[in-house]
This record gives sequence, structure tokens and C-alpha cells, in this order.
Amino acid sequence: MEIKQMQYFLCLAEEKNVTRAARRLNIVQPALSMQIARLEAELGQKLFDRSVHGMTLTSAGETLLRLTAPIVRDAEYARQEMAQLGGRISGRVSVGLITSVAQSTMASSSATVASRYPEIILSACEGYTETLIDWVNSGQLDFALINVPHRRTPLAAHQVIDEEMVFACRRNGPIKPPAKLRFDHIADFDLVLPSKRHGLRLILDEHAAAVGIDLRPRLELDTLPALCDVIATTNFATVLPTIALRQSLAGGTIRAHRFDEQRIVRSIAWVHHPRRTVSVAAKAVLDVISHDLAEAAASARTFVEPASRGSTSSSRKLRQRPARE
Repeated sequence: MEIKQMQYFLCLAEEKNVTRAARRLNIVQPALSMQIARLEAELGQKLFDRSVHGMTLTSAGETLLRLTAPIVRDAEYARQEMAQLGGRISGRVSVGLITSVAQSTMASSSATVASRYPEIILSACEGYTETLIDWVNSGQLDFALINVPHRRTPLAAHQVIDEEMVFACRRNGPIKPPAKLRFDHIADFDLVLPSKRHGLRLILDEHAAAVGIDLRPRLELDTLPALCDVIATTNFATVLPTIALRQSLAGGTIRAHRFDEQRIVRSIAWVHHPRRTVSVAAKAVLDVISHDLAEAAASARTFVEPASRGSTSSSRKLRQRPARE
């Protein structure tokens, strides 16, 4: 089994489509199909299930992915390090990001990487924290930016930023949170929150348990831009990190309020496999993303308001109002 075959196999496993994989590898489709057929013949295992919907890994393919991904990453790292000796930063970097980070900074970060490091090929994806941990651990990603997990992981973690989570509602809506807004007050509102699959929801559920309330949102949405649209057009409320709300706050469609007594903070960290060296190219990409993330968080904080004058009793009446005007 050659490195080139491993690279072809990994690319097809990621793209799940022969046409896209061949285009990414800059080869013709028959050449890719031939290499995969040779690999399957050599190993005596079927690696892909083929259908009209694309290519999916078999159980044998999943095993090969786990075994070969670190090898290909190490070979790529060696190539990058040798290129650096000539003063160039180059190579392929695969990064995973939680949704709130990807949707707030990835467009600007990828543009900066493309401009500043023209020899870096950047591959980025988004996902849940637990999924990204698994992909970094298996070698499918060089590193990932995640919500700091509560469980121990086999990965090395490095904190990037602490970010405040705030109460948000429609800017011109009827919701008037109490002057001294506490986290337990959110039980008085019709809520739309991420589902329990989402790392942000785990943070909220933990705080809810600490103050003795049970979060029962009327809507659960894991797509954060859609969640923000719901907040901007209805009488629902939410609690999210400031960067997830940044575009809506800047656009003036929602308003956000800090909690008075206890700040709710989510921590973002980048993780990598402790036995795999982070390449110079990966470090360059990480520096760009971390810088853009810090700027986005600082910008979002400027839009957050202190709690408005109101009362808890007035907020309780909102349950009887229709969710959409």
C-alpha cells in the first residue's frame, strides 16, 4: 500500500463522490477508481458501498480510515516541515469548528489564509464538539475549535477564549427582562434553544440545574442563524454566546442583555492529538482563526445592553401572547 493510494482513499472517504474527489486530487475519474480497486484487491476487502447517492465506507473502510489517516497526516507534516526550510509555509490543513465559530469567523479567516498563505490548502468543516473530538482523535482533522468538554478527552486542549452568554429577544418586541436579570428568570419566557445534542445546550442545562430550574424550550434549533431569525421575528427569547448573535445585534433586529448576578461563560479551546505534531501551516491557520474569533467576540460585546427596567411578573404574562405577531 503506497502513500498515494492512502491519500486517494482518504480523499474519496471525505468527499463521498468520485467526481469531486478526482477534481480535488487533480486526476481523472478512471485513475481514481483504478487506484481504489487495486487497494481493495490488495487488502481483500470491500472499502466502499457504491450507490446513486455516492460512496459510503464499509466497516472495513472505516477501519482503514482510522489506520491510514495518521500516516498520511505525518507524511504531509514531513513535507510541510521540509518546505519551511526554504522559507515557505505550505501544505494541507484540515480544521473542524463548532457552528458558532464557523458561522461567525470562518468566511473572513479563510479569506485571510488564502491571501496570506497562498500555498496552504485549507479544508474546514463544522460539527458538534463530540464529533469533532472523534475526528481529531482518528486523524481526520489536524485540529478543531470546540466548546471545552466536561468529560476528559485523549486530546491536548489549549484555551482560546472565554465568551459570555447573554439573554436575547426581538429588539422592538414586548419582552422586558427584569432590571436585575438572573438566569432563573429565563424560565418565565417562551424559549428557543439548541437541542441537547449541542454543546451550548449542555452549558445551559448545567446552569439551570445549579439554580433549580428545568429548561423546557418550545422550540429547539441547532442551526444558529435560523435560531437568530426566529428571535428577530417572534416573541421567543434565547440565551446564546455573543458571537452567535453578532450579525443580528449589528443589524439591529435583536437586543441582548447580560445576567446581573452570575456571568454564564462558555470556553472555546483548540484540540489536537498529543502524539501528532502540529504543523507550521496548521499553526498559521490557527493563529488567523484565533485572532478573528477574539475580534468577533469583542465586537459583539459592544452591542450587549444592561438589563432593561421591568419586572419578573410582566415577563410571565408573555406566555399568553402569540409567538408571532
